[in-house]
Amino acid sequence: MRRLGALALLAAAAPVAAASLALEPCRLAGVEHEVRCGRIERPLDPARPQGPKIDVHVAVLPALARRPRDDAVFFFAGGPGQSAIDLAGHVAALLARFGNRRDIVLVDQRGTGRSAPLACDRPPDEWAPTDVQVAQLLACRDALARRPHLRAVDDLRHFTTSVAAADVDAVRRALGLQRVNLVGVSYGTRLALEVLRQFPQTVRRAVLDGVAPPDMALPRSFAVDAQAALDAMFAWCDADATCRGRHPQLRVRWRAALAQLPVSTTVPGALDGAPRALTLTRESLAGALRLALYSPLLASALPHAIDEAAAGRWVPLVGLAQAMAGGGRTPAVAAGAHFAVICAEDLPRDDATGDTGATFGASFADLYRRVCAGWPRGEVPAAFYAVPPSPVPVLLLSGGVDPVTPPRHGERVRAAIGATARHVVVPNAGHGVLALACVRDAALRFVDADAANDALRVDADCARELPRPPVWAPIAASAP
Repeated sequence: MRRLGALALLAAAAPVAAASLALEPCRLAGVEHEVRCGRIERPLDPARPQGPKIDVHVAVLPALARRPRDDAVFFFAGGPGQSAIDLAGHVAALLARFGNRRDIVLVDQRGTGRSAPLACDRPPDEWAPTDVQVAQLLACRDALARRPHLRAVDDLRHFTTSVAAADVDAVRRALGLQRVNLVGVSYGTRLALEVLRQFPQTVRRAVLDGVAPPDMALPRSFAVDAQAALDAMFAWCDADATCRGRHPQLRVRWRAALAQLPVSTTVPGALDGAPRALTLTRESLAGALRLALYSPLLASALPHAIDEAAAGRWVPLVGLAQAMAGGGRTPAVAAGAHFAVICAEDLPRDDATGDTGATFGASFADLYRRVCAGWPRGEVPAAFYAVPPSPVPVLLLSGGVDPVTPPRHGERVRAAIGATARHVVVPNAGHGVLALACVRDAALRFVDADAANDALRVDADCARELPRPPVWAPIAASAP
């Protein structure tokens, strides 16, 4: 521990330049008070610093304290492809107590939000057959190449996590900050790990919620982890007297639902309730089920939805997926940024071997392989995939029933980081453990602790006994 303390002192000695990023007052949706916005110019291709430039946009939510701490919190969004700035209202609520004493910095990662955006003009229809989605995404690729900030399709190579990490450090320097705290969620944890790998002397603390390490190898892990979460839900229902009584033979009922596919049906629209005709395939239904598994509260209604689907009534299952997706109200993932990352970093490492489960199988892999076959791939340094030991404390958070970033990924990163990592698993939590108030408080104490040793000793096991939500039932069914 004395050696780790010495490393922290060395990190504190990193030089810092005066602030050079001009920030202006601005307003962001969902944030009550005025914030400050700005942008910095970055080379599109890091190998050509004098070549074409893009703007990376930044928003700073000022600390409430008159004399704020000088170690701001940088928040990294998920996806890959989410805009951190578009999530400002959510972040302001999620990190409200962090913002009492520290500025919160939101960087729209290149390809997202306002930073050389790679969002499709017409987002792909996730309910459409795979052939249709592939055609839509490749058409989007060609349209993106005609954006003002790109010169050719090949320019899509310059939107990887490693390049984005260098942008983040440029923002830090432009803000005149010496060391910062990192908070990443889902894919944002991968970006945080890359910032920590490339620029360890600039990081004071890191909180990683739903760990998505660089060696995750999507989309295969999508299928493996979603299948594990589904099996856990079946096992829970079998072991719970109420769920077992209302939904006997749930696995058999799910197989009966799958056996009906493909099937044409009509469901209410997520926003206006207008009828929408859908052709449900195994791939689209697996995607709907996976989305519902993100939240244990929504997953508590899955037994009912599965029974309804087995009887040919598909609205409950589709509705759960729409609820998790925000009904179209949450910021969309920029598909171009999403595929720029996964095609370069994950797919080349997906060996497509081994069993991925009865439900999910190749439901995600086929789409990604076909799109990535025609998507320009950026260069990824070999060192990117190896998480090195960290000189500063890292708090890793995992939900035990998370279908996308379960504890196995967080544990692998904890072992790689070593003595400065703390891995907290909430057995009955899903995707996003910081949503739990007591875990947020623990994360705040972790960041607030002056000494590294004190940060690592913070008690963050407050939600370990959190129960799984009871099985849901319609009001009529639960009446005496």
